[in-house]
Amino acid sequence: MGHHHHHTHHHDHDHMHAGHFHDHHTARSGNKKGLLIALLITASIAVLEFFGGLFTGSLALLSDSGHMLSDASSLVLSLVAIWFAARPASKRNTYGYHRMEILAALLNGVTLFVIAGFIIWEAYGRLLDPPTVSSNTMIVIAVIGLLANLASAAALMKKGDVKGNVNLKSAYLHVLGDALGSVGAILAGIFMSLFGWYIFDPIISVVVALLILRGAWGVMAQSVHILMEGSPATIDQSQVKQCLEGIPGVVEVHDLHIWTITSGMDALSCHLMIEDGSQSQIVLQEAISALEKTFHIGHSTIQVETPHIQHRELMV
Repeated sequence: MGHHHHHTHHHDHDHMHAGHFHDHHTARSGNKKGLLIALLITASIAVLEFFGGLFTGSLALLSDSGHMLSDASSLVLSLVAIWFAARPASKRNTYGYHRMEILAALLNGVTLFVIAGFIIWEAYGRLLDPPTVSSNTMIVIAVIGLLANLASAAALMKKGDVKGNVNLKSAYLHVLGDALGSVGAILAGIFMSLFGWYIFDPIISVVVALLILRGAWGVMAQSVHILMEGSPATIDQSQVKQCLEGIPGVVEVHDLHIWTITSGMDALSCHLMIEDGSQSQIVLQEAISALEKTFHIGHSTIQVETPHIQHRELMV
């Protein structure tokens, strides 16, 4: 009887993981589709805006095309990361390649900083001596850019997990920033066309550059936090501790660590000290279920020990 019980438990455990993996997998293929569509749109518009910027002499268009190019590269990085993350874990990389997504997001953030720097430098020169811009052509190109951006954003929203995945979120922020850049270019074009205020071109370029910087900083901060094994933003460690210490038979929880492997995949390890007479396996099962249900942590490693267990004071 006892043996049979153990067997069913094991089966449930496998089943639960399969379900979690399946969700992760479907989200991933949706993410891939959304990213591909957005990449095709963005790359073609980047080329259009770049030549349009050279042709019309507009820095706002050029800066928007730089923004688009950075986006296209960020989408390529995100796709490469998803491809890497799908590779199975190996003996050398026991967590698989999920962290590639986080590295890609970090690299994106850095490239954006560089691009924004270039735009601001170029705009500074133009503020002192604004060149003439063929504004009507510029407006037409910027409108096409805006429509394309909205299409990319829609593709990412519809197909992918923009809220939960830092990699996809970074791609989505890029695309939204682009849309704002295109709106800026349209406005600048209108002002130049109506009043001949050519100074608007570098001003809008700087605004676009600042938008790029803001997005880049957020993505970099989040990526570094994950790479430093920081606690997931959505999980409060003290609440997890309280929840585990509330399980009947648990005396205290120590050496509790929660970290993120990649977006949507959190892991936890801890020691549970239980009273002498408690059933360790029952307590363990409750802890596993509570973590899964309340905090959506599927990857937990729990060491159950009685007060007699001796181990060194831990460094971290």
